[in-house]
Amino acid sequence: MPRYFIDLHDGANLVRDQKGFDLPDLAAAQAQAVRMMTRIAQGLSDPQVRQDYVIAVRDEQGTVRLRLRLSYDVEPG
Repeated sequence: MPRYFIDLHDGANLVRDQKGFDLPDLAAAQAQAVRMMTRIAQGLSDPQVRQDYVIAVRDEQGTVRLRLRLSYDVEPG
């Protein structure tokens, strides 16, 4: 089973996945990344400044196979 690594960048810090996930395919890795991004979104509070998050999914060779982006900003009307 392939191993995928899911890294998180929060606009200031990069957290590289050192362990990875044994998943059947890229679609399963994408689903795992979406679950992670959903948990991040659920934990957000009113931002003082724009918050940007990027999740990168790497394969066993280190190639980035996909990226997910989340930007959170409040613009008063």
